[in-house]
Amino acid sequence: MPDRSHSIVVCDDVSFAWPDGTEVLYDISAVFGSGRTGLIGANGAGKTTLLKLMAGRYSPTSGSIAVSGSVGYLPQHLTLETQETVADLLGIRTKIDALAAIESGDVDPKHFDTIGEDWDIEARARAALDDIGLMDIDLARTVGTLSGGESILIALVGLQLGEHDVVLLDEPTNNLDRETRATLYETITRWRGTLIIVSHDVTLLDLMDNTAELHTGSLTIFGGNYSAYIDYLQQEQAAAEQSLRTAEQKLKTEKRQRIEAETKLARRKRFGNKAFENKREPKMIMKLRKQQAQVSAGKLRDEADDKVLVAREEVDELSQKVRADKHIRIHLPDPEVHNLRRLVEFQQPDARPVIIQGPERVAITGRNGSGKTLLIERLLSNDHSEASCISGTSYTDRIGYLPQRLDHLDDEITMLEAFRLAAPHAESEHIRAQLARFLFRADTVKQKIGELSGGERFRIALALLLLAEPPNELLILDEPTNNLDLKTIQEFVEALNTYQGALIIVSHDDVFLRQINIDTWLHLDAGGLHRSDGPSGT
Repeated sequence: MPDRSHSIVVCDDVSFAWPDGTEVLYDISAVFGSGRTGLIGANGAGKTTLLKLMAGRYSPTSGSIAVSGSVGYLPQHLTLETQETVADLLGIRTKIDALAAIESGDVDPKHFDTIGEDWDIEARARAALDDIGLMDIDLARTVGTLSGGESILIALVGLQLGEHDVVLLDEPTNNLDRETRATLYETITRWRGTLIIVSHDVTLLDLMDNTAELHTGSLTIFGGNYSAYIDYLQQEQAAAEQSLRTAEQKLKTEKRQRIEAETKLARRKRFGNKAFENKREPKMIMKLRKQQAQVSAGKLRDEADDKVLVAREEVDELSQKVRADKHIRIHLPDPEVHNLRRLVEFQQPDARPVIIQGPERVAITGRNGSGKTLLIERLLSNDHSEASCISGTSYTDRIGYLPQRLDHLDDEITMLEAFRLAAPHAESEHIRAQLARFLFRADTVKQKIGELSGGERFRIALALLLLAEPPNELLILDEPTNNLDLKTIQEFVEALNTYQGALIIVSHDDVFLRQINIDTWLHLDAGGLHRSDGPSGT
């Protein structure tokens, strides 16, 4: 195994802005040495952008990034590349093509150069796929025919085959079932070299040696895992908030004393004017005393003003240390679904149908590749063509669907244009107000959907879903927590817990599923769709 103990990524005053001038990262300087680092931050903070800068996909607007050794990169939107093949995901497409060319009789030297020492690359790839349970998968198969979990798992195998010095993973546990996640966790603990992972998976983040957080364009690195960092951050914020309250109280005191000083000076002035008018002392002495009083008053005002200014500057400085993060505001409409209203029926050969009615909350679980997404697609299309397969019938056309890949969005149009297509009769002010609830404000609504981060893409998809009028009676969500930051997941949970319609959720995120109070757990495997007791009973 190659020695990767000296692998390193150095960021030197790195800044990045989009072509329209929107700044994302500001003067970031950091060193990522050998070891595991979890990169966290709110959606849109620039985590994916920073990884792409390290991977050489983007160039900094200013500053530089130096990387020692080869770089392997797992992109966030991997599952959107539906035309990519398994060989592409493994990173061996050119070598496989070169081998095929040589076997067909083409002895061009470039093919031999491409293969190098990897004459057994196909056999090694097949063995690696066998190890993760994908024994019969064809190297020419496309991403569009794979489940999201299968795609990510294959790409991770490719990174291992590549033996890179620096590996960058963007949300690697998205779509992975719990068994595969456990395998990934074990693999991560044994990984050598520099590993930087963007994730919202707390279990994974707690396996990291270090935590790096992007917040308001700046980067903070902490020597510990995610839970340790959150404990530190909470203590720091509590101290900062206490200091801010003390400074604000001091500012109030200084302002009050400034007013009291003005009152005292006004009283002195009235007394002096009265004495001058009554001519109690010689005129020359009276003028001298007036001048002295004016100088004294000026000094007193200056001193009071200086104290107020210093107190205000302290408040401003401490305010910068206290976080006031913006949050999305999701308000789901009430579709008024009656408890006895039948909404969905799943039919399956040689088994009783599964019926969903009223505002029932249903979770569908199962291994990667078991057909969960296919089951949802057959339900939405009312496809009963294959008698041997599970099919579904919906009894309502008021269904909102959030697909796993989020590939139903047009990357070439702006958010504003997407909303106008979804709500052609809505006024522009109403559309902008809806977007503002999801933190898309001002000119950001003119940003193309293809330029959005995974979390931003989810927010716009969800916002479009909630524009439905009349409100959807059933929401079907396929891996909805993919790419969401931890704060947004919590807000999403709170919103779903106020929703009065029916929910069908396909997810491997057990923590999320338990938080939204699932009524019915369904598990899909080779034996069909059957009820279970949840993750512990599947």
